[in-house]
Amino acid sequence: MVTEERVSALRRLVRRWTASEAELDAEELRREAAEHGCTPCGKARRGELVAVSGRLRTVCYTPRTNLPTLEADLYDGTDVVTLVWLGRRHIAGIEPGRQLTARGRIAVRDDRKVIYNPYYELEAPR
Repeated sequence: MVTEERVSALRRLVRRWTASEAELDAEELRREAAEHGCTPCGKARRGELVAVSGRLRTVCYTPRTNLPTLEADLYDGTDVVTLVWLGRRHIAGIEPGRQLTARGRIAVRDDRKVIYNPYYELEAPR
């Protein structure tokens, strides 16, 4: 007799064989964000105070005439939130591939979710 537990285990195994690396990575990021008790980026709404956790995809310095900014795209497997530090050119540890948890209020700029000057906690490199 086949139990529901065995069917579930078989489904997970088949999923691992057939899913792309990007899908598996996104699934792992969603799971880790949930373990940290964070709001999924896909569910974060404008004006909401959130904690989001994920991996930095890109980090770039944007020189502006009046105020330089450091911007980083945080991906958690559901969506991207751009973290913007005003007046900063570089922050130690803020680099592509780094895992972190950021806290702040969601804003929208150019139809993208943004957190300005977030509080953040870097996770140990893997």
